[in-house]
Amino acid sequence: MLEIIVLPLLTMVTCKETRAAIIGLHKNGFTGKDIVATKIAPKSTIYRFIKNFKERGSILVKKASGRPRKSSKRQDRLLKRIQLRDRSATSAELAQEWQQAGVSASARTVRRRLLEDGLVSRRAAKKPLLSKKNIRDRLIFCRKYSEWTAEDWGKVIFSDEAPFRLFGASGKRLVRRRKGERYHQSCVMPTVKHPDTIHGVGSLTILPKNTAMNKEWYQNTLQQQLLPTIQQQFGEEQCIFQHDGAPCHKAKVITKWLGDQNVEILGPWPENSPDLNPIENLWSILKRRVDKQKPTNSDKLQEVIMKEEWVAISQDLAQKLIESMPSRIAEVLKKKGQHCKY
Repeated sequence: MLEIIVLPLLTMVTCKETRAAIIGLHKNGFTGKDIVATKIAPKSTIYRFIKNFKERGSILVKKASGRPRKSSKRQDRLLKRIQLRDRSATSAELAQEWQQAGVSASARTVRRRLLEDGLVSRRAAKKPLLSKKNIRDRLIFCRKYSEWTAEDWGKVIFSDEAPFRLFGASGKRLVRRRKGERYHQSCVMPTVKHPDTIHGVGSLTILPKNTAMNKEWYQNTLQQQLLPTIQQQFGEEQCIFQHDGAPCHKAKVITKWLGDQNVEILGPWPENSPDLNPIENLWSILKRRVDKQKPTNSDKLQEVIMKEEWVAISQDLAQKLIESMPSRIAEVLKKKGQHCKY
């Protein structure tokens, strides 16, 4: 008598269970057609399982051999430590150092191992190098203003200076980092301030060529630009002025002059903190727009900046950047004084 096996159909059956059930039916005399009728699996799958069973006499899937791995888990951990010591080391350099530890592998293998750990090659973000004092000052500043709202920051007049070059080099560098590590201290490209080329400050003033940005020039700029801006935007309402710690900004004559004008100063502003100044974002936008115009001389560069691109920046964009200040403050505090994404 032919033994009848009732096979319940489950909505969730693993591949291993399905294979075992199909071979069980086959051993009990069911034909491929009979098993297909149960709808336990697609027809092609059923016949493949039966064929493999006949050839190997087992329901176990033959494990693909593949190429043997060249490195052990311990050696992989060593490679990761080598990379984390120097984020900018290339795959070829890492392969050479790994070889000294006894692992003969290509640069391609190195890249695969690092990708397994989430370390991807990316262009290094450019941020000023932060000293311990810088980090401490940033935390002091952010704690002081941590309760300020976007409305509070709307009463601040921000200022900054920026160089514009005709044919500047980009200074790109690649580093390997994991997701979320873009502004980690070991993954950024330290920058320094450049005292040459064109500078702008406040509503936008061009520092004439071969002119020193000293306290006399700065006071004159504040007289011509800051006071009219305060009157135009705030009238008799109290506002606050922000400027960084440049030597001409901290000069006693400037401090006294601002006091005489009843201008309240924000701060003290922490050094090397462009991520806390929304004007830095405007500079990035402005520089990209100016670069597209490809000015060929200094006069044309000034014309493009002053008469075309600066005036094209919308008030909505500026407002949005100012409203980001509470988020900037919170992120710096969260990162314990390190650079934030802005």
